[in-house]
Amino acid sequence: MKALLKSIFVALMALALSQGAQAEERATAAEATALVKKAVAYIKANGKDKAFAEFSNPKGQFVDRSLYIFVYDVKGTNMAIGNGNAGKMVGKNLLDMRDAEGTYLIQGLIEVAKTKGSGWFDYKWPNPVSKAIEAKSSYVEKIDDLVVGCGIYK
Repeated sequence: MKALLKSIFVALMALALSQGAQAEERATAAEATALVKKAVAYIKANGKDKAFAEFSNPKGQFVDRSLYIFVYDVKGTNMAIGNGNAGKMVGKNLLDMRDAEGTYLIQGLIEVAKTKGSGWFDYKWPNPVSKAIEAKSSYVEKIDDLVVGCGIYK
């Protein structure tokens, strides 16, 4: 029960802290994939510390409309997130975070990255524009001990 309440709290916190995105065209899978590939290249070229700082900048080059980069280590600790005030999640282990249907979100993202190297993971998440729980999918790639990703609403 305590774990469920914690998961619900984290999901509600993410919704409350998410940027107030304006009504706009939905981002595409190709755009999310391209942003992740750009982020992975940035890590390789500039190192983790500089990359994490840039990814966590809500006005930086890795935030485009509703798209933003997130990074977790393979143990579930959030290393960077470009989603506005959600930066309060950086440094926290979120391995047990669940989506609106109880699916282990971070575990799923890590599993895709570890087993396939890259790929998509589907889940349900609050949309800050519609205020509704919607289908969302995140593309992730593994680099060293990190999972770099970006999500889109379907």
